[in-house]
Amino acid sequence: MDLLKKRRNPNKQIFMITDGKPTCIKKGKKYYKNSFGIDRTILTRTLNLAQSCRKIGIPITTFMIARDPYLVRFVDSFTRANNGKAFYSSLDGLGEFVFRDYKTNKSKRSR
Repeated sequence: MDLLKKRRNPNKQIFMITDGKPTCIKKGKKYYKNSFGIDRTILTRTLNLAQSCRKIGIPITTFMIARDPYLVRFVDSFTRANNGKAFYSSLDGLGEFVFRDYKTNKSKRSR
């Protein structure tokens, strides 16, 4: 986000490939990590950053490769906060994915 914010190019976008579990945030020059369980501090900061990207016009397209219902809900919240797009798949079904676009409020299954 910081790199894109400095650019004058109008076509700014972030592509994120994830399992859906936020585990690390940057605090100043250091990183705060917690890969055990769900950390409220990391969840809150991640959602706030998604909203910040939306406010400065940087959409985030997320590719989630997992099916855990809790993590799918988190990626849904993240995508909604950014007004971005999300593609959902599992390792078993990489040829099939669910696409959600919160900007145009559409959902579609593809094979």
